[in-house]
Amino acid sequence: MKIERIESYVVEQELETPFYFSQFEFRSRQICMVKVVAEDGSYGWGEGYGPATVVKAGVEFLSPLVVGEDPLQVEAVWQKMHLRALDYARRGVLVAAISAIDIALWDLRGKLLGQPVSVLLGGRRREQVKVYATGMYFVETDDLTSKLVEEAQLYASQGFCALKMKVGLGVDTDVKHVRAVRAAIGADMQLMVDANHAYSLSEALSFARQIEELDIGFFEEPVSPEDYEGYRELRQRSPIPIAGGECEYLLAGFRHLLSNRCVDIAQPDICGAGGLTETKRIAALATAFQTNVLPHSWGTGIAFAAGLHLVSTLDIVPGRLRMPEAMLEMDRSESALREDLTHPKFAIEDGRVAVPTAPGLGVDVDPDYLARYARAD
Repeated sequence: MKIERIESYVVEQELETPFYFSQFEFRSRQICMVKVVAEDGSYGWGEGYGPATVVKAGVEFLSPLVVGEDPLQVEAVWQKMHLRALDYARRGVLVAAISAIDIALWDLRGKLLGQPVSVLLGGRRREQVKVYATGMYFVETDDLTSKLVEEAQLYASQGFCALKMKVGLGVDTDVKHVRAVRAAIGADMQLMVDANHAYSLSEALSFARQIEELDIGFFEEPVSPEDYEGYRELRQRSPIPIAGGECEYLLAGFRHLLSNRCVDIAQPDICGAGGLTETKRIAALATAFQTNVLPHSWGTGIAFAAGLHLVSTLDIVPGRLRMPEAMLEMDRSESALREDLTHPKFAIEDGRVAVPTAPGLGVDVDPDYLARYARAD
């Protein structure tokens, strides 16, 4: 059995309500989706995290290396792509292109072998994964605090027991928002904050100390992803656990992050950091550094399914009799691409989502919606 072809699509959706975070504004959402097709017509789906048209160009660059290969030899194919791109793609969107193809290969491999990806990754430690709602982006409004509070209460009503909100508008403003949300959702719901690297070290430390009393689960991307020294110092001085790695790539990048003791929680994006193949290695490295992994996830149901499979296989460190739960991010911001493109839908029950048990990733792409959202070019 050989890989016959690779198809790539840029899917796009104009947002009804533009939203922004600490770095820039979204008026639309775009994702590069990849379909790897074998000679017998079997196929697997993947997606890449990053500027969709650029990721698509990377997929087209890498595709000739993959066509004709054995779809069961996933790690060998990954290495072939990695070595071809190494001279100029140790991080960034070409790694996202490798990630998209890799995820599709794992999906295809699972279908060919009749096994879910979680089994092929080493076996599930859990049948359900605790999820936290990610939303709480900023919009243009006369009362942003009330908007954030209403959204947080919505997630609580939908069955989530944990949520993450955006910060990064300035220490005083952010403290006000976090206090209002904590008061609205009560003490029992987990609350995390994400600055998207908006702060300097001194600002991040001031913010962390001012919200310490609010029982914050973690403080994500407090400083620039390039500021490893800042991360390390903040982690040593912050009263709140520090999370990061969304902007990090490949095993070598996470070795730097982890060996410098920069984070309490590592957050590789499976669709950007190197696919399931490399993220599994990153998770093993993190375990050696006694650091837990909580993947970043912000895409379609393909990305979320990949996250469910990976998180279901993770060991929590340190091991103990009554183990804390592994978690996965579940994006709730406006996205028809996430809601429409894939099936079956993911149901939230008691704040958890069941790990798919069908062969491969356990989700498929609806061809009608793909035709609706795919760009003609």
